[in-house]
Amino acid sequence: MLIGVVGKSNVGKSTFFKAATLADTLIANYPFATIKPNHGTGYVKVDCADKFFNVQCNPRFGFCINHKRFVHVDLLDVAGLVPGAHEGKGMGNQFLDDLRQADVLIHVVDMAGTTNENGEPIEPGSYDPANDIRFLEEELDFWYLGIMQKGWAKFARDVVQTNKEVHKALGKQLSGLGVTEQMIEELTVEIGLDSKKIVDWNDDDLFSLAQVLRKLTKPMIIACNKMDISTAQANFDRIKEEFPEHTLVACSAESELALREAAKHELIEYIPGEGDFKLKDEGKLSEQQKSALGFIRENVLKKWGSTGVQQVLDMSVFDVLKYIAIFPGGVNKLADQDGNILPDCFLLPPDSTALDFAYKLHTDFGKNFIRAMDVKTKMSVGKEHKLKSGDVIEIFANK
Repeated sequence: MLIGVVGKSNVGKSTFFKAATLADTLIANYPFATIKPNHGTGYVKVDCADKFFNVQCNPRFGFCINHKRFVHVDLLDVAGLVPGAHEGKGMGNQFLDDLRQADVLIHVVDMAGTTNENGEPIEPGSYDPANDIRFLEEELDFWYLGIMQKGWAKFARDVVQTNKEVHKALGKQLSGLGVTEQMIEELTVEIGLDSKKIVDWNDDDLFSLAQVLRKLTKPMIIACNKMDISTAQANFDRIKEEFPEHTLVACSAESELALREAAKHELIEYIPGEGDFKLKDEGKLSEQQKSALGFIRENVLKKWGSTGVQQVLDMSVFDVLKYIAIFPGGVNKLADQDGNILPDCFLLPPDSTALDFAYKLHTDFGKNFIRAMDVKTKMSVGKEHKLKSGDVIEIFANK
């Protein structure tokens, strides 16, 4: 799974990425600070299965705090976007190409209106962040359209002349964007396109298809950043009403980064996504640090319930993509050969079955699948059994 972190320049996108990953990345107050995409590992939070068994897990990857398991996901922070990106303006071509493999997009928006459409600093509140939501979606729609239009006439003629099925031909053509044959088959009917007259499809038809395909293959969540600035709340309240179909989360990436860095240096106790923190040794803190932490507590955590960064990651995976978290384990033994208890946790797409999980563990487990066991209920299940988040599953296969 790949999560793309997108947005125009200078909205706090790289700060969000660093807060989520604690990776070393350039954070600068000018457009195009990010030229090459930054790759990093973030973590989504789930209830750990160890609590059910009254044990403490030993994660191989990620970590667990107070029975909250943090499972790793891949993040990509891409170059900033400007209007006209699909035409190659700014870092547009690179930005869009970097997004091809992303499963979900986090659009970081400067909700305080401190940057103009080109990402240049301006007086707070003097720019409408709603413009950024509209133009990013438009850029993605036109990008999809451009990919579809490239060589379209020849492609359409070939489909007709060779009697190919439109959904199979177009699904294959757009597979690099995550488009499937089933999507094409269902959407052409939904939009009202005649698959037998593909040569008659015009630009408006293609644009309508591009829009719905983009929404399906690049679902998006809006990280409403800079909520610690006074001009942000009015914009946030208005934009929530203006875009009711969008998922918006109040966010302060700068605050989250400060808290994670402080926790990393053992100045505070802080669990990402929680609504407060504890000072570990107040004597180690300077007055400036105390003031900064006090500001975050009063103006971000108490006001919004969290900094929003962890919530954005969690909602991207579990609410938008609807993935589930599955733990491998055994009825008689929860530990691996090294004694690590519940060392692994896997994220699977919705409606995944026991057989899907077997293949996730190892191809041989899938090919030689016999049955699976729900370790919590000690019930034997078949290959078609649909899994639910938090399940602990043991796979039985022929050797």
